[in-house]
Amino acid sequence: MKETRYFFVPNAQNIHELPDDEAVHAVRVLRLTAGDEMMLMDGEGSFYKAKVTLATQKRCLYDIVEILPQERQWQGYVHLAIAPTKLMERIEWMTEKAVEVGIDELSFLDCQFSERRSLKLPRIEKIAVSAVKQSRKAYMPRLNDLTAFKTFINEHREGRRYIAHCYNEVPRVNLFDELRKGGAAEDALVLIGPEGDFSIDEVKMAVDAGFISVDLGKSRLRTETAGLSAVMMMQLSK
Repeated sequence: MKETRYFFVPNAQNIHELPDDEAVHAVRVLRLTAGDEMMLMDGEGSFYKAKVTLATQKRCLYDIVEILPQERQWQGYVHLAIAPTKLMERIEWMTEKAVEVGIDELSFLDCQFSERRSLKLPRIEKIAVSAVKQSRKAYMPRLNDLTAFKTFINEHREGRRYIAHCYNEVPRVNLFDELRKGGAAEDALVLIGPEGDFSIDEVKMAVDAGFISVDLGKSRLRTETAGLSAVMMMQLSK
């Protein structure tokens, strides 16, 4: 039996044609032809069983056979804000795995000790789309471009918010313990700093703004490992 192929198609119910990248993959790699079945994902909570109506070298048109609304896989809202690493492939790996585990929003921070001051968001988006398809997620996470730390803090004043860091002089509690206190349906935002950690001034700024100072356990983690660990903890508390 042929494996069902999934394609990411925003606004799939109204478009009736695969986006360019997905069309090329469908007709040139998978060699789909008229009459073949496929599954579409709109990233907004629905899957669509569809049938190819026309396949050319660069285009793939379809008709929707059945709409399949999907239930959310977790309660609450999972939001990670992280400073990207100097080696971009490490944060790309984390993005892929975080999407596979399950995340609603991913933001990137420009911090005092950041070693990377720019970001190619379209590439991150492609990685996220691939992970959404691979893990059969019905919802595409929101991806936000690089934002200055202070700006981000000032823009996020509501909900349960945490900043993870390694400074012993600022009292910390364990993130997972705190998440379990909050209940599965509560939204959560966790900040993860760059490879040199947040500056002490940034930590104090966040705490003054209402963020809870936390650790991720006894081990000292790389930035991308810390980010994925935070996502796992948020998911396990849901």
